[in-house]
Amino acid sequence: MTESRVERKERTRRAILDAALALSEESALVALSLRQVAKEVGIVPTAFYRHFPSIEDLGLALVEESLDTLRALLRELRRTAGDDAGTIIDGSVAVLVEQVRGDHAHFAFIARERFAGPAGVRQAIARGIELAERELATDLAHLPGTDVWSEHDLQTLSALIVGAMVTTAERLIAAEPGSPAEKRIADAARTQLRMMLVGARNWRSRD
Repeated sequence: MTESRVERKERTRRAILDAALALSEESALVALSLRQVAKEVGIVPTAFYRHFPSIEDLGLALVEESLDTLRALLRELRRTAGDDAGTIIDGSVAVLVEQVRGDHAHFAFIARERFAGPAGVRQAIARGIELAERELATDLAHLPGTDVWSEHDLQTLSALIVGAMVTTAERLIAAEPGSPAEKRIADAARTQLRMMLVGARNWRSRD
């Protein structure tokens, strides 16, 4: 069957994203040139602009792919787990381990570019993390005992949890899949999250 123009364009776009992801493992995004990416894909440099206005826009697409997928998985997990905090914690860590394994290159990209990437990419990562915090704060408000919490305190706990997950993801990147190191990182994350929630159960917001 003959490939349509739309299918061909999407295939080339995907190839550009994959090439940039591979090249960024050896060089930071700011050091990449569109000529390098175009050469890797086998297209002329001008063809790059048909898909992305700049290297930074290419980086933004990679950020969106990584963070949107993870947030969607965690959101679905929390939806099906109900108000069982233990299930939410165990499931969230398991999802994170699986996601980092499956999309290792994406998460390594996020870890590298979170502080050293172009301004727009750094801001996009920060916005993605902030959105995950807001979504989690909304879900935490439905757990038993948090109905008397202030919005600020819910957001604070959410930021602590998401921050722990981000740090865990960065540590998992360096661990061999299925290795004892990976298991230790996952176990430590579960313990850390449980300790947070134990403290949270006894917390009372100030007026």
